[in-house]
Amino acid sequence: MKDYLVIDLETQNSFDDVGGRAYPHLLKISVAGVYSYKKDKFFMIEEKDMGELEKMIKDSALVIGFNTKYFDYAVLQPYLKEVDLKKVPSCDIMEDAANVLGHRLSLNAIATTTLGVKKSGHGLDAIKYFREGRMNELKSYCQDDVRITRDLFDYGRKYEKLFYNEKGSDEKLSFPVYWEDYDYDFNRKTIINENNLSDKSSNEPEKETIISQEDTQNRNYSLF
Repeated sequence: MKDYLVIDLETQNSFDDVGGRAYPHLLKISVAGVYSYKKDKFFMIEEKDMGELEKMIKDSALVIGFNTKYFDYAVLQPYLKEVDLKKVPSCDIMEDAANVLGHRLSLNAIATTTLGVKKSGHGLDAIKYFREGRMNELKSYCQDDVRITRDLFDYGRKYEKLFYNEKGSDEKLSFPVYWEDYDYDFNRKTIINENNLSDKSSNEPEKETIISQEDTQNRNYSLF
């Protein structure tokens, strides 16, 4: 059985360093965080070992991430010799949210409301860690983002929705996700804050607005 991977990249440079968002290929990878469902294990892969990541992607049935098509793939593609990321089956959680809602959400906006957890830092912190040689802190930060992304995917497959708050509002909103078509034996139990979740079969006490299914017809667009 092929693997399912959750991926997140950290970079050596910011967009300001390389002249703007038109030059993602100049950002350069500091570390790539990967979670393998098949091995139930996290991997932290440094720039010099991108061949290892390419092999993992070649052997995968699906790559899962957050903003992967808009960011991670553009940074990663120059390192790959055999894999065309445009052809890799991918689940980009941010893309699925934007296709339903009409605007993007941050990983924090979804994670805090759905899982009751927050990111451990900011992307600029990761660049600082790299430049100061603080590789253990860099890898810990990256792994946290991979774990959050994995747990959001697990939650969405189980409950067919994710939650978020609009900026400046405490109202709990949700949008549907349709990931049941991903045929894989997900036996790992997601660690989530049960006080912050709403099971489909429970009587949900929170006020919740659900985006209708009719709004999702064009959800599978791609950056490429």
